[in-house]
Amino acid sequence: MSYMPRPTRIDYEGAFHHVMDRGRNRQTIFHNKDYFEAFLQTLKEVSEQFDAIIHAYCLMSNHYHLLIETPKANLARIMQHINGVYTQRHNRMRKQDGTLFRGRYKSVLVDEDNYLLQLSRYIHRNPVEFKKSMVEALEVYPWSSYPAYINQSSAPSWLHREKVYQMLGQKQRYKGYRGYVEKGIDEDIKQFYSKGNILGVLGDKDFRIARKEAFENVGRVAQKEALQDRPSIDEIVSLFCQLSGKQKAELVKRMNGRPLSSPNRAFAIYACHYYSDATHKAIAEYFGLTHAGSVSYPVTKIKREIARGKWQGMIKKIEKRLFII
Repeated sequence: MSYMPRPTRIDYEGAFHHVMDRGRNRQTIFHNKDYFEAFLQTLKEVSEQFDAIIHAYCLMSNHYHLLIETPKANLARIMQHINGVYTQRHNRMRKQDGTLFRGRYKSVLVDEDNYLLQLSRYIHRNPVEFKKSMVEALEVYPWSSYPAYINQSSAPSWLHREKVYQMLGQKQRYKGYRGYVEKGIDEDIKQFYSKGNILGVLGDKDFRIARKEAFENVGRVAQKEALQDRPSIDEIVSLFCQLSGKQKAELVKRMNGRPLSSPNRAFAIYACHYYSDATHKAIAEYFGLTHAGSVSYPVTKIKREIARGKWQGMIKKIEKRLFII
C-alpha cells in the first residue's frame, strides 16, 4: 500500500473550519426526526463544553456539513465528541453496534475574510444541489441553519449568525441573506469542492502562505499537536517503507529472541508513536510486541539516537510528506 499524503488538518485559536463526514459506505446516519435532533444535541454540547462556535450546519440523510470556529484550538476534541457521542446515540436507538462514519472527518481551514460568507451559502444550498433536489425551497428544509438565518424558524442558542450577517453587510439581514443564497454557489467554490481530494485550505494565496509559514515556524512538537487528521499505524509504516526502501514484512514481523534488534523496526515503532493517532496497545499489537509497555523501549532508543544527530534525514522526509498545507 503506497502512502498518499492527505492535506494537513491545522487548528489554532480563532480558526474557522468547514467540517464534513458521511456514513460508512454512504449508509444513512439520520433515519428520522429523533436522529437529527440527537445530532443537534451534540452540537449544543460541544458549544457548551468546548466553546465551539457553530456558524452554520446542514444535516443530510447520510452526511453532514458544519462551519465551526475554534477559539480554543480544539477541533480534534470537538469532533471526537460529535462523532463519538452521536455514534453511541445512533447505535442505541437502532439497537446495533459498530462504526457509523467512514473514518476521519474531512476538514478545510477557511479564510474568513474572503470565503466565510460564500461557504455558508455552499453549506445551506446542499439540499437543492443534488442531482435530484430534496426540497423545492430551502426554507422548508428543517435540518439546516438556513431557516434560522432568514428568520423562518427560531435559532438555537448555540447558533452564531452575526459573523455571516456582518460579512454580508446589508441592513435587511434576513431578506438580504435569502437573496444572496438564492443566487447560487460561486464558481470558485464549486471548483474547489469538485476536486477528488479536498484541499486543506480554502483561502487566497496570502492566507495559504501565512498559514504555511506559521505552521513551519512553531516547531516539531507544536506541529504535531496542530495536526487534526493524523495518519494510522499502517499509513506511517507504508510511508516509511516508501522512503527507506524497506519491506513492510521485515519491519512488522517479530524476530525470535531479539524482537527490537532492527534499527529500522525500532524507528518505525517510534514514528507510529510520534506521528499517528494510535495508542501504545495498538502499536504493540501491530508490531507483534508482548504488551503495550514494550513500545517504550524502541521509542526511548530512537529519541536518544535523534538527540545524537541520527535519523535527521528520514525525519525531514517524513515530515515533508505529512505536514502539507
